[in-house]
Order: sequence, then structure tokens, then C-alpha cells
Amino acid sequence: MTHRATWFRIAYAAMAGIVILIGMVISNAYHLQLLTFIGINTLLALGLNMLMGYAGQISLGHAAFYGIGAYTTAILTVHYGFSPWMALPPAILIAMAVAYIVGVPTLKLSGYYLGMGTLGFGMIVHILFREWSSVTGGASGFIGIPPLELGPISFTSGRNYFYLVWALVILSIIVCQRIIDSRVGRGLRAIHDGEKAAKAVGVNTSSLKLQVFVLSAALSALAGFLYAHLVYFISPGTFDFITSIRMVTMVVIGGMASIWGALLGASLLTLLPEWLHSFSEFEMVVYGLVLMTVMIFLPQGLTRGLMDLYERSKRSQT
Repeated sequence: MTHRATWFRIAYAAMAGIVILIGMVISNAYHLQLLTFIGINTLLALGLNMLMGYAGQISLGHAAFYGIGAYTTAILTVHYGFSPWMALPPAILIAMAVAYIVGVPTLKLSGYYLGMGTLGFGMIVHILFREWSSVTGGASGFIGIPPLELGPISFTSGRNYFYLVWALVILSIIVCQRIIDSRVGRGLRAIHDGEKAAKAVGVNTSSLKLQVFVLSAALSALAGFLYAHLVYFISPGTFDFITSIRMVTMVVIGGMASIWGALLGASLLTLLPEWLHSFSEFEMVVYGLVLMTVMIFLPQGLTRGLMDLYERSKRSQT
């Protein structure tokens, strides 16, 4: 076993231990729910980071997959009487299928054109959620989503749901790290550094870009499923363009091409509104200022920036 693999196993074990400890120590329902939202946002940032950070593909409409996961489980459980757990595979598979259909033509674009293409897709899906009122509930939202249960275990309580979400977060981090360390991950980084050069050395760039796009959609749909069964109510406003921008901001602030950066960015962007209640009318202004500050002083994101500062401090002491 390599030193790197050993370090990651220690990190995963430490993360699991911290999650268990937090669940045992914190009893306040509001704080547990806030930490649960951090976990859901981490899934969103993790999927988008795989696409943007490692493959270098811009997406400004990823909230659409978040919404597809949420609305699919809501429709299946409320309208068709599905068990929530039976609705989970269709929620993820439908998002993956849509990502595949959209990705085949869209991922032929690059740069700003790709961003505009994904933005248009996200707007179309948002309009569909809002206008197809007979199925989605329209602008008024979708109510009556049932809670998650597993035998005698109910996930309506804060602690149980907190454990469920973070178990899935840790599992998703492990899967993404395995992908990054594999041949596929090396191919994605090659595409990020230069798609033409990657093609020249035999990397199937079209296939890899589509695969990572579908993977990121699956993680977003999983987050949507968890969100819907946490709050029992969803509306189109939760999955609009602003949500897509928040997801991009999480990735950029935390640090692109960094699994742990997704966790850090999601934590910061989830907690920031809680710290700035008095500035709620200027929420997007605050996000913009935070993003500008990070891009100016820590252009590689907080994770890489903090590591660089730590390395500099060690060098200055020697």
C-alpha cells in the first residue's frame, strides 16, 4: 500500500469518526439540520468539481439535475405511491439519462459556448418545473413528500438523517477519489490541461467528458433526493440559475480539482447566509465579494491556498 493510499484511509476514518462524534455531541435539531444541508451541498459541489475541476468543463445549469432528482422522487412517491427507496434509482437514472442526451451535443462545445449551452438547459428545466403544474405543482411547489424510513428506523429525526447524508457523502468522496486515482482520472486531468494534446496521446476525450458529466448529474440527483425527503416540500425556486451559480461558487472557493475543496466550499457557502442574516437583501453581492476576494488572493481556492501558506510558513521557519 502506498503512502498516499494510507493517508487517504486515515482521512476517511477520521472523517467518519468526526461525523459520529458530532452526531453524538450535538442535540440541537437546527444545528443538525444545518450540518445535514452542508452534506447535501457537498454532494452538489463534489459532482460539479469532478466536471469543472478535473475535466475542465464549465456547467452553469447543474441545478437542473438537482431538481430532476428531487422532483422525480416527489412525483413517484406522491402520485404513484412508490416507496422513497424505490424512487431513488429512477431519480438517479433519469438524471443520468438526461445528462447523456444533453451531454452528447453540448460537450462538443467548449469555454463560454459550453457555459451558455448548459445555462440554456438549466433554464429550460426550471421553466418546466414551474409551468408543468399538473405534475410538478407549478410555482406553488410540491407538498406531501413522505419521510424516509428503513424498517423500524425513521429518518425524520435530525440525528438519523444527519448520519444518512454524511454516510453517503463519505462513500461518494471515496468513489470520486478512486476515479481520480485511476486511468480515467489521469485522462480527465489531461483534458483539463489541454484537450488537443490529450487527443494526440490517445485519450478518448469525448467519452471521458460525457462520463464525468453523467457522474456529476448522478451526484446532483442524489442530493436532490435527499433534499426532497428532508424538507418534504420543493419548489422551482430551489433549482434556479442562482442555485447553479452557488454550486459553481462552492467549487471555485473551495478549490477546483480538490475533493476536500468541495467539502470546504460547501461548508463555507452553506454557513455564510447564517452568519449574514442582516445582509440577506445583498446575498448575491456578498457572494460576489467573497468570490472576488478568493480569486484575487487565493486563485487556486481555499484548499490549495491554505496548503501553500502552510508550506511557506514551514520554509520560513527552516
